[in-house]
Amino acid sequence: MTATEIPDGFELHTRKSPLTEPWEPLYAKRTDKAVVIGLRLAKPHTNGRGLIHGGLIAALSDNAMGYSCAQATGYTTSFVTIGLAVDFVGTAEVGQWLAIETEVIKTGRTICFAQSLIKADDVVIARANATFRVVPKKEAVVVPGRA
Repeated sequence: MTATEIPDGFELHTRKSPLTEPWEPLYAKRTDKAVVIGLRLAKPHTNGRGLIHGGLIAALSDNAMGYSCAQATGYTTSFVTIGLAVDFVGTAEVGQWLAIETEVIKTGRTICFAQSLIKADDVVIARANATFRVVPKKEAVVVPGRA
């Protein structure tokens, strides 16, 4: 795989946020159990030493785990992070493919637990786990006489 190729199964990630916008393009792959987020590492993803920034790993891991919890519950609820832990066991450089592979551990009425492995070119560089609060989605309020 060359430094510009995107692995099979990944498509442009459509869920945008102001935090991740500078890191675009981001990619996602949906499996039957999780949402995998991936990107080709570039200079905006690095720290002052030219290595992947830990903040990027934490933020994208949080996103991937939250999306995976949402998928596991049929996108019927929203999730708010109440705990996030990341262990860094390696590093990555510009040009490598970064993928956050998530496993939803348990979903409940009020809490969801997930964990992920963060890989650079298929080598684990970090692991993360998160706890999310389940937040019911607000139903649209219909006001009589208004469209």
